Amino acid sequence: MSANVNSLVTGGGKTKAKIQKFGGFMAGMVIPNMGAILAWGLITMFVIPTGWTPNDYLAKLVTPMITYLLPLLIGYTGGSLVYKQRGGVLGAIATAGIIVGSSVPMFLGGMIMGPFGGWVIKKFDQLIEDKVPTGFEMLISNFSAGILGALLAILAYTVIEPVVQGFSTVLGNLAVAVTNAGLLPLIAIFIEPGKILFLNNAINHGVLAPLGIQQVTQTGKSIFFLLESDPGPGLGILLAFWVYGKGLIKQSAPGAIIIQFLGGIHEVYFPYILMKPLLLLAVIGGGIAADLTFVITKAGLVATPSPGSIFAEMAMAPKGGFLVVMLGIAVGAVVSFLIASVILKRDKTEVNSEELAGAQRMVNQMKSLSKGQKSNQLPKLIIFACEAGMGSSAMGESILKKSLKDAGLNIEVRHSAVNQIPADVDVVFTQEGLAERAAQVVPKAQIVPIKNFLDKSAYEDYVNSLIK
Repeated sequence: MSANVNSLVTGGGKTKAKIQKFGGFMAGMVIPNMGAILAWGLITMFVIPTGWTPNDYLAKLVTPMITYLLPLLIGYTGGSLVYKQRGGVLGAIATAGIIVGSSVPMFLGGMIMGPFGGWVIKKFDQLIEDKVPTGFEMLISNFSAGILGALLAILAYTVIEPVVQGFSTVLGNLAVAVTNAGLLPLIAIFIEPGKILFLNNAINHGVLAPLGIQQVTQTGKSIFFLLESDPGPGLGILLAFWVYGKGLIKQSAPGAIIIQFLGGIHEVYFPYILMKPLLLLAVIGGGIAADLTFVITKAGLVATPSPGSIFAEMAMAPKGGFLVVMLGIAVGAVVSFLIASVILKRDKTEVNSEELAGAQRMVNQMKSLSKGQKSNQLPKLIIFACEAGMGSSAMGESILKKSLKDAGLNIEVRHSAVNQIPADVDVVFTQEGLAERAAQVVPKAQIVPIKNFLDKSAYEDYVNSLIK
C-alpha cells in the first residue's frame, strides 16, 4: 500500500477525526432509538392500506409515532448526549416546538434542537454554578428548565421550524430529482469509501434515514434505506478473498461472511479493503450496480434495517417488494465479486497480513507502555470502542473477555461508542481508523488499535504483555 493511498483511505489525521466525531454524534442520536424506528416500520409495513395486513384501526398508530414519538426521542437523546438527563429534557421540549405545525417528520429538527436545548441548559447551569443560595437549588433548577424550555419551544416554533421545514423540503425534492434523473446509483462513489472511513453510521442514520422516513410517509417505502445498508458489495469482497485469497486471509473469509452478511456487521470487511485499497473499485462498482437495480425495479424498504443484515433487509421489505430487494443485493454482490476477483488475481504481491498486523500491534503496545503504563500494572477498566457502540465493539468485548478469563485475569471489559468512552477507562481497544478519535476523547488512556477485531491474536498479544 503506497503512502499516498494509505493516507487517503485510512487517514488518521485531525480532519478525518473531526468529521467522524460529528458524524458519530449525529448517528448517536438515532442509533439508540433504532428499536422505536423499527417498531414504527413494522407497524407501517403491516397495517397501512398497501401493507401485508391492512387495518384501519391499527393504522392510526402510524402518523403519531412518526410525527411526535420518533423526533421527540431523537431530540431527547441529542440533548442527553450534551448534558445527560437535564439536557435531554430541554432537548425534547425544544423539539416539541419544531414539530408543531410541520408537515414533514422532524427528524432533522430533533437533531438540531435536541443538542441545542442541552447546550443552552448546560451553559446556564455553568453560569450560576456556586451562586445559588442554599435551599433554593431545586426551585431554581426546575424553574430555569421550565423558563428556558418554554423560550426554546417558542423559538423553535416561530423561527427555526419554517427554516428547517424549507430545508427538508428542498433536500427531499433534490433527492427525488436525482432519483428521477437516474443519477442516484452514483452516490455509491461517496458512500462506499465513506463506510471504510467509519462514517457508515453517520451516512446511514444521520443523512439517509431522515430522507427515507420522509419518503415512506408519501410512498410507503424508500430506496434511501437500501443505499448504505446493502450487504451485497461487502459480501462480494469477502467471497473473492475466500476464492482467490491465500493463507490465513483465505481461511478467515468464511467466518467474516457469516458475521457481515448474516449478522450485519459491515465493519468486518473493512480491513480486507484497507490491505488492498484498489478493492475500493470493487465495492463502488457493486454499490452502483445494486443501486441501479434498485432504481430500475423501484425497490425500497419501509424502515432502516439495523444492523445491515440480510435478515433485516428481508424483514423491512414491503409487500410485493421482497424479490426486487433481494435482486439488487445479489447484483451488487456479483459485480463486487467479479471486480475484486480480477484485482486479487492480478495482484502478485505476497502479504502476510497476520504477521504485519501483529508487528503493528506490538509496536503500538510498546509505545503505549513507554508512555507510563508498566506491563505489570493491570488496568481496572478496558473499553472496546466502535463507531456505534453496538455490533463490532460487542463482539470485540466478548473475544477480549474470553482471552482475559483464560489467562486468569479479572479485569472489567465493556463496549462503547467511540464518542462515549467513559473518562475513567485505562485501555481502549478500537479499529485503526478510529484510534485518532479515541485518543481525542480519552487522551490519558492507552489506545490499542486493532486491524481486524476478529483476529484473536491481537487480544492474546495484549494479554500476554500483562502476565509477563
